[in-house]
Amino acid sequence: MVSLRSTHKLFNFAVQASFIHMITAQNIHKSYGQLHVLQGVDLHIARGEFVTIVGKSGAGKSTLLHILGTLDQADRGSLRINQQEIAQFHRKKLAAFRNQNLGFVFQFHHLLPEFTALENVCIPAFIQQQAEGEARQRARELLEYLGLGERTGHKPTQLSGGEQPRVAVARALMNTPAVVFADEPTGNLDSATSEELHQLLFQLREDFQQTFVIVTHNEALAAKSDRTLVMEDGKILV
Repeated sequence: MVSLRSTHKLFNFAVQASFIHMITAQNIHKSYGQLHVLQGVDLHIARGEFVTIVGKSGAGKSTLLHILGTLDQADRGSLRINQQEIAQFHRKKLAAFRNQNLGFVFQFHHLLPEFTALENVCIPAFIQQQAEGEARQRARELLEYLGLGERTGHKPTQLSGGEQPRVAVARALMNTPAVVFADEPTGNLDSATSEELHQLLFQLREDFQQTFVIVTHNEALAAKSDRTLVMEDGKILV
């Protein structure tokens, strides 16, 4: 694997040192009809922290993750990401902020079947209207870093169950996000492949100092994280 340190847009750590939290959420409420899914959630996540969110199905984990990732909006409460007050963003600015600062990995990967691995990874950069040549070069470097240098031209159906999530991770990293959100990233993987992905995520944090927030039922992943938030009935217990 090749190092991306020379091409990765490293943060200004001197500036970052003056800020404690990457994510601050206060009194987050969310309801769907009569179902009160989130009931006043407060949390702080530090810059560079690896946090897992656990709890029984229906506890509100994915809803909280989607709100923290700006994919959904809280009914009440405030959210700040990287010192930005999210409620102040209009729709277009929020979409641009999400594309530039946040990366996402989902359980079923959501790779577009008609595109190659390289093209799938390039999508966030194309949305940002980056130059095609530069986007393809960075996507190629990411895939090489993730051990997929020889699979860049393969479509998702031609990739193994272990290769597909790595492409999804590369896509999440494409625009050098400050935060990577993942919703059950190993939920449909076997134990060996899950462990490989766990090691990869921790290695990424080590190499690039990004913040990771992961919803999971995987006890092994939660045990290795810096901090585990336990949710029950729409609230964080721990």
